[in-house]
Amino acid sequence: MAAGIREKQRVALKRMLNFNVPPVKNSTGEPVWKVLIYDRFGQDIISPLLSVKELRDMGITLHLLLHSDRDAIPDVPAVYFVMPTEENIDRMCQVFDQYLNFITLEDDMFVLCNQNKELVSYRAINRPDITDTEMETIMDTIVDSLFCFFVTLGAIPIIRCSRGTAAEMVAVKLDKKLRENLRDARNSLFTGDTLGAGQFSFQRPLLVLVDRNIDLATPLHHTWTYQALVHDVLDFHLNRVNLEESTGAESSPAGARPKKKNKKSYDLTVSDKFWQKHKGSPFPEVAESVQQELESYRAQEDEVKRLKSIMGIEGEDEGAISMLSDNTAKLTSAVSSLPELLEKKRLIDLHTNVATAVLEHIKSRKLDVYFEYEEKIMSKSTLDKSLLDMISDPDAGTPEDKMRLFLIYYISSAQAPSEIDLEQYKKALTDAGCNLAPLSYIKQWKAFTKMASAPTSYGNTTPKPLGLLSRVMNTGSQFVMEGVKNLVLKQQNLPVTRILDNLMEMKSNPETDDYRYFDPKMLRGSESSVPRNKNPFQEAIVFVVGGGNYIEYQNLIDYIKGKQGKHILYGCSELFNATQFIKQLSQLGQK
Repeated sequence: MAAGIREKQRVALKRMLNFNVPPVKNSTGEPVWKVLIYDRFGQDIISPLLSVKELRDMGITLHLLLHSDRDAIPDVPAVYFVMPTEENIDRMCQVFDQYLNFITLEDDMFVLCNQNKELVSYRAINRPDITDTEMETIMDTIVDSLFCFFVTLGAIPIIRCSRGTAAEMVAVKLDKKLRENLRDARNSLFTGDTLGAGQFSFQRPLLVLVDRNIDLATPLHHTWTYQALVHDVLDFHLNRVNLEESTGAESSPAGARPKKKNKKSYDLTVSDKFWQKHKGSPFPEVAESVQQELESYRAQEDEVKRLKSIMGIEGEDEGAISMLSDNTAKLTSAVSSLPELLEKKRLIDLHTNVATAVLEHIKSRKLDVYFEYEEKIMSKSTLDKSLLDMISDPDAGTPEDKMRLFLIYYISSAQAPSEIDLEQYKKALTDAGCNLAPLSYIKQWKAFTKMASAPTSYGNTTPKPLGLLSRVMNTGSQFVMEGVKNLVLKQQNLPVTRILDNLMEMKSNPETDDYRYFDPKMLRGSESSVPRNKNPFQEAIVFVVGGGNYIEYQNLIDYIKGKQGKHILYGCSELFNATQFIKQLSQLGQK
């Protein structure tokens, strides 16, 4: 009986060491080489049962104690055989925590989470019935990810934040977490190799923590730049856009099941040169550039065909080309550029499809009209059409477009409309099929914030129309832009950009003068006694607690282009488009 139990435990151990798969007897194949990590309990169990030779035969080249200091062994699987104690789990977390708990979408943009993002959403933070414990949990989640971000960056920031907001809670907790890590010199993550790693190695960066509530109009705004439009009107998620391809005009026979639309996915990444160059451009410019790229591609393709026909090798295989004499250099060069040409064609097709899908939304919903009208509202310019007419126009936009427009008007107004006017607007919105729940939340929000007395300023420039686009586009263009306005953007700083400019350039401004100042490297003193950095910053990270968007990101990028030698990163607790944001406002309004 005793021998039986020993053998059973040996078999169970061998199975575990073989990744929970029974080992194959008399197998001549190489075992999977691996490392065994155990604690004292595990060591005691293995010692009497398996010799070092038997472990080696099972592919275990190294066996170590969990709490011993050891170097990382990349690309080698490890088997952990330990008791599930808190101490052991903490140790394993240290081993596995690479401090990468954030998502980088661009060279200069990151977002905290994608899975379970509703846990740190604008709605979660601003729920009227939120308990202190729930708020603490949300703030801790945000701080943990921001801490990972700065460990990866290898820099300790100077932190600035507005008072009395969720951003202040994040600042206090992040300052504490950074201090504690710096104080523990032996295990600090900000020493040695990491500190020289980033672009921030010479000067410490500025972290500006802002609360989404300082500007609720921008996330609702209809936009006019390529990336922000793709995010607003298409299914664009973690740099991938999903399109439904129309299956052509053929109608299905009577009674037949309608054809399923094909779904196509495209990755819009750093390696896509067209995307990198034009993602921040106004849409008409993008449409024109796609057309120019297509024409240039066709010219190159025609040149290859022409050369091949001159050489009399039309239709022959590419191998024949290299055997021709020196006067074929031109052709050889043209053919060697074929892979590049094919990649160019792939990108042209991709952006033709994406831009066409965006254009369909612009035309069917009159998004150019909405964009121009909202810009006028936000910059307090004269409106050429009454808001009531815009809401009542059955041909202009979806109910959601009308709701977004009215909310922007309501948020941007120095004085809320009178009850009589408001009832009139509400009736028009209801008649247009709008859900009024977001408005009830925005009304409460406006009553609670100081914004009611000092509405956010959005600059005073409006986009300049350059006439209708059909005049700009070449004849024979892929894009039928008939009737779409060719609006050219003028740089104007949105509230988040303006706050950054004040703090980065050390400007005195009532908007930011009372922002709190934290320096995690300084010994704890009262805030007023902490010596402050007096020089303008070269690098800054703007982080929006409560969610961000591509409109704000693009505005910051345009701002920093004019500042030589300066870098900026934009981060947010979640990235939402106007549809997702308005849904959160609706849920808050229904409470």
